[in-house]
Amino acid sequence: MYDKTVRRRRAVLGLLVVSSLILLTAYFREPAGGALHNVQRGILEVVSPIQEGASRALKPVRDLFGWVGDTVSAKGDLKNARTDRDQWRTQAIHNQSAAAENAKLRGLLDLDKSPVDLSPYQPVTARVLVRSPTLWYARITISKGTSSGIRANMPVIASDGSGQDDRGLIGVVDQATGDAAVVRLITDSSVAVPAKSADEQATGVVKPSPGNPRDLIMDSVAKTDTVADNAVIVTQGTVSTRNDLPSLFPPDLPIGRVTRVANPGTSEQTPHLRLFVDTRHVDYVQVLTKQVNDNR
Repeated sequence: MYDKTVRRRRAVLGLLVVSSLILLTAYFREPAGGALHNVQRGILEVVSPIQEGASRALKPVRDLFGWVGDTVSAKGDLKNARTDRDQWRTQAIHNQSAAAENAKLRGLLDLDKSPVDLSPYQPVTARVLVRSPTLWYARITISKGTSSGIRANMPVIASDGSGQDDRGLIGVVDQATGDAAVVRLITDSSVAVPAKSADEQATGVVKPSPGNPRDLIMDSVAKTDTVADNAVIVTQGTVSTRNDLPSLFPPDLPIGRVTRVANPGTSEQTPHLRLFVDTRHVDYVQVLTKQVNDNR
């Protein structure tokens, strides 16, 4: 029974194949107006409206699946776009930080190239580790100490990378351990720096204004001294001939620029200064580890 069914199916299949070949041969051999072509056109005329109707009926379904696919794809694209955005944002922040850091390091390099040759003072570069949490306790902690030759009372210079007038003296080492040191900034009330105008028309002592450490003044200026607005103030060094009175600070280190002079021409005249370096934006410093000729 099974063999008869198989033979019958094979016979039908062979008949269909032979019929198809005969029809295809006849179709390609007959002219365009032949019977088979007319049958094909008739079938198309009947089937086309059905196909069109089915296409219209299924269009919402196709659109739904298309919308779902597009939405999934869009979500994937959005996720990728957000990932790219975050990566570019991180890179941009890194580039900005690197640019700011380079500016500050270039400022220190420019200090080395200033009219004051700092190389004899053997400057040691260090990174700022900790900043004073308040304005009144103006100190920073740096990343190098006694193992790098840093000791108490050594002058500290820096650059804040802001451009012109961005480098100069910022303080003095207060204490040092093996791999760290604490720097008292020039805005600390305990720091006083013998100073002079760059044109040497006035001398005095730079220190914070009482009650306002952000406002530096040049105290003890003689009434006969002349201090002009915008004058550059630098360290004085020592003028003593005694060998037991060296200065903590080498001469001619830039400190700041005069913003105004209170009571000019009197015994109480007091120049007010703006520091060249914004100590809040210092990331690197240089400690001058050696005195030269008692800093005269």
